[in-house]
Amino acid sequence: MSTPASPCVSNCCLNEEDICLGCFRSLTEITGWSQASDSGKQDIVVNTKIRREKIKASQSFPS
Repeated sequence: MSTPASPCVSNCCLNEEDICLGCFRSLTEITGWSQASDSGKQDIVVNTKIRREKIKASQSFPS
């Protein structure tokens, strides 16, 4: 497995749950990224995808 690229998009803004609305990592995931194993980084990337979908869905309004 190759080292996953950081999901950072240099658009940092934490919501009330300490989730970055740019990359969708938690504050703990952001600060721990550089020390995480490749497997840990992959888990973080998966978590960001799940959070992104959840947050985007909660912001959608019915037409």
